[in-house]
Amino acid sequence: MEFYRFERLLAHPKCIHGVTLKNMNMPYGCSLALHTGEEASKIIQNRQAVRDALGIDLQYRIVLADQTHSDHIHIVTQTKTCGWQEQKSAIASCDALVTAQKGVMLGILTADCVPVLLFDPHQEVVAAVHAGWKGTKANIVAKTVARMEAHFGCNPHDIIAAIGPSIGGCCYEVGEEIAAHFSHIEGAYTKKENGKYLLDLKYINKYQLLKAGLELKNIELSDVCTACDTERFFSYRKEQGCSGRFMSLIGMRPSSLSG
Repeated sequence: MEFYRFERLLAHPKCIHGVTLKNMNMPYGCSLALHTGEEASKIIQNRQAVRDALGIDLQYRIVLADQTHSDHIHIVTQTKTCGWQEQKSAIASCDALVTAQKGVMLGILTADCVPVLLFDPHQEVVAAVHAGWKGTKANIVAKTVARMEAHFGCNPHDIIAAIGPSIGGCCYEVGEEIAAHFSHIEGAYTKKENGKYLLDLKYINKYQLLKAGLELKNIELSDVCTACDTERFFSYRKEQGCSGRFMSLIGMRPSSLSG
């Protein structure tokens, strides 16, 4: 099993991360969502395969959120698995997870929305953020950075950000009522001849991270549009309401494994 990865995160051995890819040899194309109606045992089978491929054994705990397109941020303080074997134990009504706990993997499920992985190598803090247009409108990624500052003493200049595969400004067509929320950001969208707008959520999240104090050199922006690359990624828009989801994961190795 292969993963989409980020060079800036790979440069730090203490950090472990990966974005899953479609695999049509696996159940439901390696969808990892327990909330979309597929047979749970097959999804858990897929999740175990991902765990094995990442090289994280049972000493790691995996924490997932019950994502609701909110700006709610949860600080994970316990080494306890949540939402991995069953949806009901996922962190309720939450779209960003932050932790300084070693051996805890944070995960975000997407199929067009923007997954953002954050890592402060100095304070040793990680975060996983789910940013659809509603979360992006609510500035969830900048609020997550602010929470990392307030709770863990992180300096935004030290934080590395990986903005993952998501629907691009080439394909994400929205109405004026949505585009208007981002009219203050130059380059956030382009207007089409049909009166619709092509919204660039990845670019907007990058803009928000820069405004939050991150260094441009520490932001890695995926050039993958999920709607253009449905061979490797699920796309809710392109695949007309597909139930598949891929997962973006980030965590820190336990001290004994950090080298």
